[in-house]
Amino acid sequence: MTQAMPNARRCGSRVAHQLAMTGWIAINLVGLCILPIAEARAQGRFHEAIIPVLGITMEKDPTGQVVYLVLSFEKRGDDGGLAVLFKSTPGRFSRMTQTAIEEAIYRTAHALGVSPHSWTVMLSLPYPGVTIYGESCTAMVALSVAVLARGGDIPADRVITGTVTPDGHIGPVGAVPLKLAAANEAHLRQVLVPDEQDGTEADWETPFLMQVSPIGSVAQAYRAFTDLQSSP
Repeated sequence: MTQAMPNARRCGSRVAHQLAMTGWIAINLVGLCILPIAEARAQGRFHEAIIPVLGITMEKDPTGQVVYLVLSFEKRGDDGGLAVLFKSTPGRFSRMTQTAIEEAIYRTAHALGVSPHSWTVMLSLPYPGVTIYGESCTAMVALSVAVLARGGDIPADRVITGTVTPDGHIGPVGAVPLKLAAANEAHLRQVLVPDEQDGTEADWETPFLMQVSPIGSVAQAYRAFTDLQSSP
């Protein structure tokens, strides 16, 4: 595996300074001793899984990438408030991304009618020297937390790109065509995208054998993630 140079990457759509990299997303998940989210099951009140998020590299000519985050969830015995913790190694999350993820978890819980006040969430980025910027990973993180809170799981070939708005909708993001291409390379066969698109985005073609599903609300996204046909 070729390792990334210490630098940064973005889970949103704008481009910043360059990240020199080749194939660094081929992380050895087995070596982490953590199961993919589709195989992760509840162990009491504690859950741990790996989830994919879609992003782009921070280069002059960016490319789409799939990055895997380590997500830990615990439902505590108290109602002391949502606690969201971010490990600063091996990789890290920008301050703006941290704030956006915490807001998305609150908004998702509210949209689904559940209380997050007994939840402890920890996120780790297992790529040395890499930093995540942007907000388009927030819907994926928040929905994954909600599924784990209910003791469920998510199919390993499913991912969403988008933000969570204060009124419980999935907000638009950029660079969707690049992200779809990356998801296809990673064999993610269903990608949920906001039904409201960035006005600057060009039309895209759905890759062969991939299902792209426009999603309007958090409730719709939750049903798509869990294959439920009724509201949660």
